[in-house]
Amino acid sequence: MCAEPRRRTVGDANGSARDPGSRGGGEMSRFEVRARLKVRDGQVEGFMRQAAEVMRQAKEKDTGTLAYDWFLSSDGTQCEVREAYVDADALVDHAINVAEARGKLFAEFAYDHRMAFYGEPSPRLLALVEKFGVDATYFTLFQALEPAEIH
Repeated sequence: MCAEPRRRTVGDANGSARDPGSRGGGEMSRFEVRARLKVRDGQVEGFMRQAAEVMRQAKEKDTGTLAYDWFLSSDGTQCEVREAYVDADALVDHAINVAEARGKLFAEFAYDHRMAFYGEPSPRLLALVEKFGVDATYFTLFQALEPAEIH
């Protein structure tokens, strides 16, 4: 059975993405993100060029990014970005680093940006999400497959 995703706005009573009565409470060693967006009609080539610029800036400037993988649907209308960071603040740093290129991506080539966060968000991330009105869903780990020990 899957846990129901929780949509959260900054200002919840406890100031945290974790519900006090939530199941589990497993710890994650990194902060993961899934971003989904749609490509504007007829703009897939421009989208791909601008996405390459976002990637170039991330490679050049980011220090806490562990994964930043872009996937395009077979018909070129949707994109999913799978991201992992050392912690939630590294995501904030990444957002600052690629802000100009990402702004152009959404202004000219993409829309309908939705994000899912996996792990404990930091106060800096919550403030950024609130500032930009990101459509975000927060997930808390409640169980995980533990890697087998090698002897």
